[in-house]
Amino acid sequence: MPKNKNLHVGIGDTVKVISGFNKNKIGEITKIYRNTGKILVKGVNFKFKHIKPNSENDVGEIKQFEAPIHHSNVKLI
Repeated sequence: MPKNKNLHVGIGDTVKVISGFNKNKIGEITKIYRNTGKILVKGVNFKFKHIKPNSENDVGEIKQFEAPIHHSNVKLI
């Protein structure tokens, strides 16, 4: 996707997810990745990352974070 391509949404807009696993969820756009056409929506599309312990005294953990979704999968509210 070209960098100068205008998206139909912007940072701070409230959007509704219209397709995918998170369909019908509503959130606010916090970040836009223009080179890939993806957006980061607050409270939508959580992923988990499993982290191994680095030493014997460390404890492994599971971190939860928001992953970006494509801008075509949302509509402006």
